[in-house]
Amino acid sequence: MSGVPASGGSSSARERLEASRASTTAQIAALKRDFDGIVEANALVAVDDEHDPEGSSTAFERAHVAALLERAAERLEELDRAVDRLERGAYGWCEGCGERIAPARLEVRPEATTCVRCADAGAGHRHGPGGTR
Repeated sequence: MSGVPASGGSSSARERLEASRASTTAQIAALKRDFDGIVEANALVAVDDEHDPEGSSTAFERAHVAALLERAAERLEELDRAVDRLERGAYGWCEGCGERIAPARLEVRPEATTCVRCADAGAGHRHGPGGTR
């Protein structure tokens, strides 16, 4: 149980993971700028969420960006764990059934820890919708 599937060699897997990490890191930086901009804009205006018609949408926008930021940070952690699996020779193997994860799945979701069958079977149990299983 060593290595990645033959059609998805270690160097291309590493390149995919590094590209996903770079993209996710850039997304986090952009979301942090957005969040800071929302907070800064609110600091300049006395916003009363309860009575100001713009206040509730501003609060929603802030919560939405915060949720996106949290999800991006979680994905970065998942990618880091995938790099660790790659270095240990465990990348590309399903943690559920022990079979190889389809190269097409790893192309789309390089941080995946399970094959599609196990992900479908476990949907909602451990990671819920949008999880990496």
